[in-house]
Amino acid sequence: MPSPAQVPVPAPPSAPGPVAAPAPPAVLKRSVLIVLCACVTVAQSMVAAINLLIPQLGSSGLDPSASEVLWTVDAYVIVFAGLLIPAGALGDLPHSLRRGGTPIGHKGALLAGLGLFVAGATVSALAVSPALLIAGRGVSGAGAALIMPATMSILMRVAPPEQRPRALASWTLAMGLGGFVGNAGGGLVGEYLSWRALFWIAVPLGALLALAVARTTPRTDHSAGTPAAPSLDPRGTLLLTTGLVAVLFGVIESPLYGWGAPRILCAFAAGALLLAAFVAHALRSRAPLFDPRVFRSARLTAATLGSAAAFFGLFALFYVNSQYLQYVKGYGAARAGFAIVPLTVGMALVPRLAARWSASPRPVVGGGLLLIGAGLLGVSMADAGTPYAAYVCWLLVISAGTGLCMPALTLGVVSSLPPHQAGLGSGLGTSAREIGAALGVAVSGTVLASHTGTGHTGGAADFTSGMAAALRVVGVVVIVAAGVVAAGLGPRLAPDGAADRTGPGSRR
Repeated sequence: MPSPAQVPVPAPPSAPGPVAAPAPPAVLKRSVLIVLCACVTVAQSMVAAINLLIPQLGSSGLDPSASEVLWTVDAYVIVFAGLLIPAGALGDLPHSLRRGGTPIGHKGALLAGLGLFVAGATVSALAVSPALLIAGRGVSGAGAALIMPATMSILMRVAPPEQRPRALASWTLAMGLGGFVGNAGGGLVGEYLSWRALFWIAVPLGALLALAVARTTPRTDHSAGTPAAPSLDPRGTLLLTTGLVAVLFGVIESPLYGWGAPRILCAFAAGALLLAAFVAHALRSRAPLFDPRVFRSARLTAATLGSAAAFFGLFALFYVNSQYLQYVKGYGAARAGFAIVPLTVGMALVPRLAARWSASPRPVVGGGLLLIGAGLLGVSMADAGTPYAAYVCWLLVISAGTGLCMPALTLGVVSSLPPHQAGLGSGLGTSAREIGAALGVAVSGTVLASHTGTGHTGGAADFTSGMAAALRVVGVVVIVAAGVVAAGLGPRLAPDGAADRTGPGSRR
């Protein structure tokens, strides 16, 4: 029998203080980074790809109505954005819903998301009615909601502090590439294949990614004893998700029905009431989905607003870009999809430079948003006679601004919360991007619709006039947001990339 001196004695509980994250490996493996970024690109690409298939869908054998075509496009975005925050918290759970108490972990959430993504794509590819197609898109959107925060959370937990800025820059690049892949892939399918091919391609691609994740990605299960661990909080999850869905419904459908239409006003009112009910519930609950008081952190609020503003500008551009190139410049669907390639140049090259300045977010983020706004104002001057080379110059300005500010904004969101809430931070940041994207499309679409006879039903002059007005409005909003966001960001981050954490769930 061992002597008392040989018996391990548990250490006494320490005083409340910061909770240490599991020790990361010495180096983030390139294979892990590539697989996670590929998951992000595929999930994000399905937001844009369907837009270039709208004409083919409208004339297909499914015979969808105009409203059903709209919901085919929007179902993915609404479910995706609506579930991001609870999906991010799911990977952070310290206890599993599985028998035996095995933690779900971020890897489990990612694999579940890829499974849902593939299942939804299969339903969409086999759809024999518009309702099934819309349902499949919604299921894939739920999968994407699990994929996005899980990938970032894994990166934050496996990358050592000195590698995190570069890892998040790669993650941000993958999101940007998703827009390009969606536009290019959707254009190619729309011009040469059936719309069903888009979903059939997604099925084996998602399955291969799931296999790659299973083989290469380490588990980052949450420590069961971590204080302030997130909870599924069924009531809070329902209130937050339905509130976000109601707001997104109003935003997305406002260009079709008008911002003052009764159904749009009802959607906004319902969303506001549900979100207010969520806040009231979360403030009273002992284990909320997340504590709204985290937004007392000026850095978190500014970084979230900045993420939304950047995607507000980008997706306003995406919305008018394909129409401008097809209706005004006469490009085919595939050529229009590939014509946006210059937007990826700055996203690919600038983040490596921006990562060196990640400790000083204020000039990096403010300058990046200013470049996006200036680029949008430049694009607004394009018309039928504008050479493509001149148009590309402004795309490069927008691309450089995006590459400059997005890594710092992403790091600002996730580093404003403690390590055990990495999934929640990722969900908050990605949700802000998707809501900003939906607002960008809605605002630009509304301004375009106010110019009667825009697009191919009117004439090039009508469309370019509407495009100019839309992009000027959006550009000015992004420039104003640049000042607000820069003011809210602190002058510097700590050497390890951690921000000053003053909100609930953090201890100093």
